[in-house]
Amino acid sequence: MASNAARKAGRHFLQIPGPTPVPDRILRAMDMPTIDHRGPDFQKLGKRVLDGIKTVFKTASPVIIYPASGTGAWEAALANALSPGDHVLMFETGHFATLWKNMAGKLGLVPEFIASDWRTGADPAAIEARLRDDKGHAIKAVCVVHNETSTGCVSPIAAIRKAIDAAKHPALLMVDTISSLASIDYRHDEWGVDVTISGSQKGLMLPPGLSFNALSDKALAAAKASKMPKLFWAWEDMLPHNARGFFPYTPGTNLLYGLAEAIDMLHEEGLENVFARHDRHAEATRRAVTAWGLEILCRKPEDYSSSLTAVLLPEGLNADDFREVALNSFDISLGTGLGKVTGRVFRIGHLGDTNDLTILGALAGVEMALGVAKIPHNKGGVQAAMDFLASRATA
Repeated sequence: MASNAARKAGRHFLQIPGPTPVPDRILRAMDMPTIDHRGPDFQKLGKRVLDGIKTVFKTASPVIIYPASGTGAWEAALANALSPGDHVLMFETGHFATLWKNMAGKLGLVPEFIASDWRTGADPAAIEARLRDDKGHAIKAVCVVHNETSTGCVSPIAAIRKAIDAAKHPALLMVDTISSLASIDYRHDEWGVDVTISGSQKGLMLPPGLSFNALSDKALAAAKASKMPKLFWAWEDMLPHNARGFFPYTPGTNLLYGLAEAIDMLHEEGLENVFARHDRHAEATRRAVTAWGLEILCRKPEDYSSSLTAVLLPEGLNADDFREVALNSFDISLGTGLGKVTGRVFRIGHLGDTNDLTILGALAGVEMALGVAKIPHNKGGVQAAMDFLASRATA
């Protein structure tokens, strides 16, 4: 039976900060018959992705792959390395840092939040000061969101590692890279991270459904002393199977086919080129926002995200109403405001498999929607972005 809804021609612009559009090449890679996940063909695939994903995290250590969302990877990190009653130091960078903190409390940990206004990344000096005060080393882990997806603010992970070391504190460093991995430069080993958390549906260009824990030797040692109940998330159950290319329970086989293709695509482009592309599109977006006369939520330029830009609307205007106008008028999905900034901001995602023309099309949709919604703004944002991208083009 025919639907009463009118068909919309052309491509929907999915400009939320994840899930991101899945490239045709990855869709084709996932379009495979299901195979025996205990057989030799799967073993080859398992070894391929378990080895390949290390190159994206920039680590020589194990990376666990779960059939789960990023929330699962959060829980896995806490449950494997910590015990009930352990204190964890976290920084209030935004909505997702808050959710992770709430999870820690529900798991029986004692989370301590360093407060923030959601307009900057985590402050290494504040973390160092709190750790210096922790003379008895009650704090067992420092948990930081690298790229806060709700605000578009990035935290300086290398500087936070130095702050922990300067305080001479033994706490583990856990980092959420769910919206930064494969979009913003990240170095698990070099930056001394103990557990890196990520998901499949953003920079890795896959559908939701895979999540990751990249581990350090220190994290693996901590796991041996953990008293937290766990089974599905247990690293100790995963690692022996992973060493042979298998998993202890049914994996997301077709997503793993897609992951293998995504890793190949990232390396064909070159990770440094991927990061430079994201930087370029982020700067083009910020130039458009500035030209419109609107405010970027992230207050410090050094904390600007290359994955997304959160745009703050003037007081009295509802950003969700604007998003509805943009969707209905121009078939573009923009990210909603979350938590404390609900109704105050909309978010433009510029991560994943995208190019200059896609970004310009998205910005054109936003600029036209600002006019239709009668949001006070200046024209010329798209032109500012065009001028910037043209200046970076090669003949």
